[in-house]
Amino acid sequence: MKLNTALHSSARKARRDHFQAHSTARRKIMSASLDKDLRKQYNVRAVPIRKDDEVRIVRGTFKGRDGKVTQVYRRKYVIHVERINREKNNGATVALGIHPSNVVITKLYLDPDRKALLERKNRSAPADKKGKVQEAEVPVAALD
Repeated sequence: MKLNTALHSSARKARRDHFQAHSTARRKIMSASLDKDLRKQYNVRAVPIRKDDEVRIVRGTFKGRDGKVTQVYRRKYVIHVERINREKNNGATVALGIHPSNVVITKLYLDPDRKALLERKNRSAPADKKGKVQEAEVPVAALD
């Protein structure tokens, strides 16, 4: 049985959908894991990465380096981190793109929307806020 009926099980179509995804879908695809301390604090495993987050690179040539995200380049599925760049032949420096799956978020940039997202994704939140509303819980309006 197919696990998720909203997605294709065909590799060809899944690949096509990945590279033709619109910007809001790319935002979700470009999520990064949280550091162990943040994971414990918010009870959330991963969040979509954004511009002023601080990250630690855990894979690739720049493994172990820290920095602030300077740009989230959704078109190319990469992020640019400060001080992660290389020099071109003409002497210009260019930022190197790093895929968000290769970084861990060490400090979140919190604005009201981000706080609401973390509250929504909190896995240890009380269950009474989620699920179906019982008939007994709905206030009945006084009838004339």
